Amino acid sequence: MLGGAGILLGVAAVPAQAAEVSYQTECIPPAISGLPAVQGTTKVEITAPAEAKVGDEVTITWKFAQAASKNPDVLDLDKDTVKPSGTLKAGGAQTTSIAMEGPRQNPAIPKNSDMKLSDMTGKLKLTAAGDVTLTPDAYNINVNKPISTDTKCTPKEAVGSSATIKVTAAGGGSGGSTPTPTPTPTPSGEPTDSATPSPTDSGTGGATGGDDSGGSTGGGGQTDFTGKQVSVAYACKTPIGDKDATSPVQINAKKSGGSYALTVKFGTSVMDSPADIPADSVKPSMEVALGGADKGTVHVEGPTNSGPIKAGDPIEVPDLKGTYKPGATGKSMLSPGVLTVMALGTTTTCTPATSEVSLTLDTSEQAGGASGGGSSSSGSGSTGSASGGLAETGSDSHGALEALGLVAGTVILLGGAVFTFMPRGRTR
Repeated sequence: MLGGAGILLGVAAVPAQAAEVSYQTECIPPAISGLPAVQGTTKVEITAPAEAKVGDEVTITWKFAQAASKNPDVLDLDKDTVKPSGTLKAGGAQTTSIAMEGPRQNPAIPKNSDMKLSDMTGKLKLTAAGDVTLTPDAYNINVNKPISTDTKCTPKEAVGSSATIKVTAAGGGSGGSTPTPTPTPTPSGEPTDSATPSPTDSGTGGATGGDDSGGSTGGGGQTDFTGKQVSVAYACKTPIGDKDATSPVQINAKKSGGSYALTVKFGTSVMDSPADIPADSVKPSMEVALGGADKGTVHVEGPTNSGPIKAGDPIEVPDLKGTYKPGATGKSMLSPGVLTVMALGTTTTCTPATSEVSLTLDTSEQAGGASGGGSSSSGSGSTGSASGGLAETGSDSHGALEALGLVAGTVILLGGAVFTFMPRGRTR
């Protein structure tokens, strides 16, 4: 009868024994989620051999009858995306910490439902005769999609032992000593996974230079035109609801023939990444709005992040670029328009609450130019809509864990633009 432990000692099968213990637990969700700490009850069953000898290496199983926290009301978790790890305390005749780990095996877990965690196992080399007690301690829940995040759970009360191994000396005796009483456990440190750091707020100064018409052409043979930095208030639609954002934006242009190469800058600052971000997973774009003599939009975009970004590392955001072919002759005004961020399979779309001109150009009509429609972009993105309306917002099956942290209090930075999103109408 090997029970759940699967232990073979020598040539004889020793009966396994298991017991369930429950304890009050505090679980800290990843910082990127914006969720508060969860107070709950963990129920654990520890399976271990009832008897063994000094020198034996035994396998111990930790089975979750109940995790302290549920999958919150944020996103559904896919099959085989959740991996538990934790610490089991050995006491009595032998005192040590046993690293426990389970496979990344789970059924699909809908949001706001019980977590389904795999059984964890660990090994213990027995070094002393007597009774060895086994007590569950802190554990960690890692979810690897859409990004890797950790929820760390720690006991908030003294936990009783769940199993005891009676260890005899290698020669057959128990050593004749009285087993050491089980000490009262206290909550220990959490597993060694790195916590998700909170993003660092950073910003840029106010708008500079020019009047309400923005930066303008200087006439003559001028080819480089610098727009003024304007503060843009965005209303954003994300996979988890409506949010507000404010950012300084600047539009610059370089003339080539009758067209202009546009560069949209959100400043020069960076932010610390709130979580591990895979390569090629974040891509910003914008539809620059045209006014004055010309009408329509110009699509500009930036490249995706070329390499993975570790949690806590700075995010360097590229400029957004595209080509403007004028569709009218006269003074054409360029303003920041609809902003789209593709992140980890989701789309977040932001539209300006008001339009403020960043750059004014003296343009000459070109065949196939903008006037009333979208101006083609040098990038690979789609052409913008002349109406400047919001694009459809959606997400893949992962929900992208709040679209790279677009939750209350999380700061998202594109270039130097600090996007501090606050929910409008979402309650936790």
